[in-house]
Amino acid sequence: ARGEPVPEDGYGGDYIAEIAASVLQAEPDVLGLPEDEVAETFRRVGVGMMFEQIKRSLHDFGTDFDVYFHEDSLHSSGAVDRAVERLKEAGSLYHSEGAWWLRSTEFGDDKDRPVIKSDGQPAYIAGDLAYYLDKRSRGFDLCVYMLGADHHGYINRLKAAAAAFGDDPGTVEVLIGQMVNLVRGGETVRMSKRAGTVVTLEDLVDAVGVDAARYSLIRASVDSPLDIDQELWSSRSNENPVFYVQYAHSRLASIQRNALELGVDAGDPERTDYGLLSHEREGDLLRELAAFPEKVEMATRLREPHRIARYLEELSSAYHKFYDACRVLPMGDEKPTELTSARLQLCAATRQVLANGLALLGVSAPERM
Repeated sequence: ARGEPVPEDGYGGDYIAEIAASVLQAEPDVLGLPEDEVAETFRRVGVGMMFEQIKRSLHDFGTDFDVYFHEDSLHSSGAVDRAVERLKEAGSLYHSEGAWWLRSTEFGDDKDRPVIKSDGQPAYIAGDLAYYLDKRSRGFDLCVYMLGADHHGYINRLKAAAAAFGDDPGTVEVLIGQMVNLVRGGETVRMSKRAGTVVTLEDLVDAVGVDAARYSLIRASVDSPLDIDQELWSSRSNENPVFYVQYAHSRLASIQRNALELGVDAGDPERTDYGLLSHEREGDLLRELAAFPEKVEMATRLREPHRIARYLEELSSAYHKFYDACRVLPMGDEKPTELTSARLQLCAATRQVLANGLALLGVSAPERM
C-alpha cells in the first residue's frame, strides 16, 4: 500500500498489491490511522474482501456451502475457554512447565499436546477442541475433517480430543488430501504462494471450463497426488475423460432425436421384450447399468466420489462398443422391430444413468456437442 519493498520473509506476487489497492479504495484514509489500527484495518477489510471472493469463486465452480466457519469466532465467543474448562474439570488436562497439556497419550496419541502455552496463549489444538464441541452441539454424530497432505499427525490428536470429551473416537473421521499440480506443455507449473506464483481455481476454470475442472479434480482418489494436464482437459477428444463421458450422453440424446424424426417409438418399457437383447455387447452394457446403485453406495460409504467418475467412463466405453456393434435405428426402408424397441429402451436407460452420475458429480450432461 505504501509502495515499499516486500519484507525478506513477506509474501510477494501481484495479488498482494491487488489486495492492498482494494483496501485503499474501500478505506482511503487508512494510512493516516495510528500504526496498530492500520494493520488491523488492512487485516479486517482485506480478509472480508478475500472471503467474498472465495465464496464467488466457489459458487461459479458449482460449490455452495451451507455454513462458513471463522476460526477466530471460537476465540472471540469464549468457546475455546469453555472447552478448556470442561477438559480441566474432567481431569483430561494437566499443568506442567507453565502450560496446560492434554493427556492425549491416554487416548491413542503419540504424545501429550499443549493446549494453553506457557505464555497463556492457546495452542492451535485449542481451536480444534472448541470446533469439535461446536459440531457436536449442532447435532452431528460424525465429524469429517478434510486436511492437507502434511497433516497426518492430526488424525490421532483429533480422535484423542473426541475421547477426552467422553466421546467415541469413531465420531471423528479424517481425510487427507494430496497436492494438485497444473501441467502446461508437458511441464509442471511450479507454484508458491509466498513467491506469488499461484494458480487459482479461477485460473483452472478459465483454462479448461467448469465441467472439466470439477471432473478432473473428482476423478482421482483424494489421497493421491494429482497432475491436471491443461491441454488434455481442454481438448475435444476421447482422451479427455469428461469429454468421453459427455459425448456418450450427447450421442444417446441424438439417437432419441433421430428416432422421433423417423417416427420410431420405443413403446411401453413395461411391455418390451428385453430377452431380445442377446448380443454380447448388449449384455456388457446391461451389466454396467445394473452396477450403478452399488457403485454409488460404495462411493458414499468410502467417501470416494472418484469411483462414480471411473464408473461413468466404464459405462461410456460399454455404450460406445454397443453402438459400434449393434444398429439401433432402422436403415432406409427397414421397419422398426421389437428388437428396435428393446435397443431404444436400453439407450434410454444408459442415457438416464449417465445423466444421474454426472449430476452427482456436479457436471453437466449436454444434449449436443
